[in-house]
Amino acid sequence: MDMFRVAHAAAPDWRQAANSCLAQLGDIPAESSLGFLYVTDHLAGDLPAILNFFKEQTDIVNWVGSVGVGVCATAQEYNDQPALCLMIADFPMDSFRVFPAIKSDISEFAGHGAWCEQADARFAVVHGDPRNPKTPAFIAELAEAISDGYLVGGLSSSRGPNFQIAGGLTEGGLSGVLFSSRVAVATGHTQGCSPLGQKHQITECRNNIAIRIDDRPALDVFNEEVGEILARDYSRVAGYIFAGFPIKGSDTGDYVVRNLLGVDAENKLLAVGGYLNPGDTIMFCRRDIRTAYEDLLRMLRDIKSRLGGRPRGGVYYSCLGRGVHMFGADSVELRAIRQELGDIPLVGFFANGEISHNRLYGFTGVLTLFS
Repeated sequence: MDMFRVAHAAAPDWRQAANSCLAQLGDIPAESSLGFLYVTDHLAGDLPAILNFFKEQTDIVNWVGSVGVGVCATAQEYNDQPALCLMIADFPMDSFRVFPAIKSDISEFAGHGAWCEQADARFAVVHGDPRNPKTPAFIAELAEAISDGYLVGGLSSSRGPNFQIAGGLTEGGLSGVLFSSRVAVATGHTQGCSPLGQKHQITECRNNIAIRIDDRPALDVFNEEVGEILARDYSRVAGYIFAGFPIKGSDTGDYVVRNLLGVDAENKLLAVGGYLNPGDTIMFCRRDIRTAYEDLLRMLRDIKSRLGGRPRGGVYYSCLGRGVHMFGADSVELRAIRQELGDIPLVGFFANGEISHNRLYGFTGVLTLFS
């Protein structure tokens, strides 16, 4: 049986939401082998009980998932309320492998290497802990460890526990599920910012502080790019202007976005949310609702053109700064996915950083469809 099923609900008590989801699933097909489970941080403390409930009620042992300040399902977003979303799927048991958190060194993954080679595993859905400073490095190292594979996922976002699910509960690292080459996927990502001005080169820096850009005071270059109005009032920059770093070798103009953390007007310094190196290329970006929505549609139409038929189901990971905070309260982002791709089973969450291929992004949406 070729079956993915999705369920989602919001309720003050987790048991009420869980039972509602169970009713939506109906009779659980015997072939169901893997579950994806996402809960809002209102229910983070209840996640151990929620996970045990669904294991007992579905007889599915293998689960992956995370906590988010918001979660999403087919055409529906839940924000700042107790809610959960889940999807069950009927992947062949020998086509996937759940792995626990890599917390201190990529060598912790070594035990899964033989299975990856035997299954020709080159794709994984992963969830990470934003509190571990090694998480971005683990993303790159894990992609390399699975034959320069492709990762999708997100970092937990929570005002409480930052749990991930990988069979059981875990936290503190990078965990998820590997898929063999037998599982066909199509994936894409969409940016939430648009570039301002031209690309520049960092010529002097210290840790995350840009001292000179294009061999000029960093803040002078920034002020010219953002314009006189914003340069007069830096409080208006927060949440609107960001630093962008083009990805070397990208043929699509791809770039990663990092927050601007502050300025030193006296010394003309600029602090960004990432480690800098002399010679890095930097540009400045603005958070732009119109172009973000247009790029979302572009991504959806591109991924649709690559599908051989109707997808069985999918997962979507969007930035916590997108969704309701960018597009409004009417589930605009998830409704756009249904508008372009149809009423497919879909779950995901709003993350504290999004994972695509071998790196960590910000202000993006990452969609994966199983076909």
